[in-house]
Amino acid sequence: MPAELIDLSNNLAEIVERAARSAVAVHTEPRGSASGIVWRPGVIVTAEHALRRDEEIQVTLPDGRVISAVLAGRDSGTDLAVLRCSEAAVALPEFGEATRLKTGSITLVVGRTRASGPVAALGLVSLVVPERRTWTGSVLAPYIRLDVRLQPTAVGGVVVDAHGHASGIATTKFARFGAIVIAPHTISAVVDTLLEKGRIPRGYLGVGLQPVRLPEALRQSLERNEKTAAIILDVEQNGPAHKAGLVIGDILVSLGGRQIAQLEDIQSQLQGGAIGKPAAVKFIRGGALQEASILIGERFHGRE
Repeated sequence: MPAELIDLSNNLAEIVERAARSAVAVHTEPRGSASGIVWRPGVIVTAEHALRRDEEIQVTLPDGRVISAVLAGRDSGTDLAVLRCSEAAVALPEFGEATRLKTGSITLVVGRTRASGPVAALGLVSLVVPERRTWTGSVLAPYIRLDVRLQPTAVGGVVVDAHGHASGIATTKFARFGAIVIAPHTISAVVDTLLEKGRIPRGYLGVGLQPVRLPEALRQSLERNEKTAAIILDVEQNGPAHKAGLVIGDILVSLGGRQIAQLEDIQSQLQGGAIGKPAAVKFIRGGALQEASILIGERFHGRE
């Protein structure tokens, strides 16, 4: 084998060994597990969609011990779950910037199984865009896709760049093929919020919506390129929309100065920072364009 390949192999093995010191297996069932990483001493981050229960969570540490962990909170929008575990003490030593990853960059995803120890997957960055909205309505910035196909045990593992720096966590939730990198700055923000509040605040309007196609004549009168908007099917009593005077049948065409063509256009404006702030809303009622101001509320118990 050429010396260059031997050096590459040895370097990759060393990177995996270092990253694995902070990788844990997370399991809630008799069989199977996902991966997680010790983000800070006593704090583990894993993939939210892979965590099947909120209670009776166990983690296998790098030294082989199996101990209990307590859920601090979940965020389905970024597919992150945060666990408290005082005995998980060896945190990731070095963080890189996800923005350093370019299309074609070599990466490793390092995780851990509950019985066999560390697992690793080698892949390339197949796509990098500044930001992209996911089907959950959340915006990932940057949006980085890997060409690697992950086994379930590696989901939630740490993504490591060619310098051996942690560049995020790998999840398969937002991609039909490959895996998506959740960037360190996103992880840190979610961790801080979940540790403090136990949830990620989300705004809501208090309405039930459905996409609707706009008549051509109406589009022309509005000088609007988008062919669709969102029609109100239900209004929550005393909710933000009700207080703003919106009623069933109103067609929302813009919110906060941004055009509404699909429901995700509304969801993207209901992040935590919007709660308690007014937003201008334009809507069609009886064929005429009207305007109102709606005070964004905070969503609880699955309200929209």
